[in-house]
Amino acid sequence: MKYILESPIVGKIGQQKFKTAIVWRNGAFITDEPEKIGGQDLGPDPYSLLLSSLVACTLATLRLYIDHKSLEIKDITVEANMYQKIVKEQIVTYIDRSITFDEALTPEIKQRLLKIAESCPVSKILKGNVEIATQLP
Repeated sequence: MKYILESPIVGKIGQQKFKTAIVWRNGAFITDEPEKIGGQDLGPDPYSLLLSSLVACTLATLRLYIDHKSLEIKDITVEANMYQKIVKEQIVTYIDRSITFDEALTPEIKQRLLKIAESCPVSKILKGNVEIATQLP
């Protein structure tokens, strides 16, 4: 098996409710929960991190394509939010993603960029089958 990341993401929590330290290959950051559920809102919550991954991947994928095709598109904005509903006695998560460009684009270019956004790796992960193997050594 070949991992995508060279080193795993490591998280630690102490006795402060919800505040975690996340260490990645080049630094660290704090996550927390909003005050309304008992956190101190010192960093993004897990849902915000998940959506941030989708937004960042979408932006990077679009920028790579736009630059490769030498399109005159300067600024891209991506917004994402999510909600959950119970469908047939199961929780289903819906993610809404909106992409805007500062330039006027033809319908053909818009359609192509939409397909490119849908092909970002994080989109594929979220839409695909994910299995999580958890161990307690």
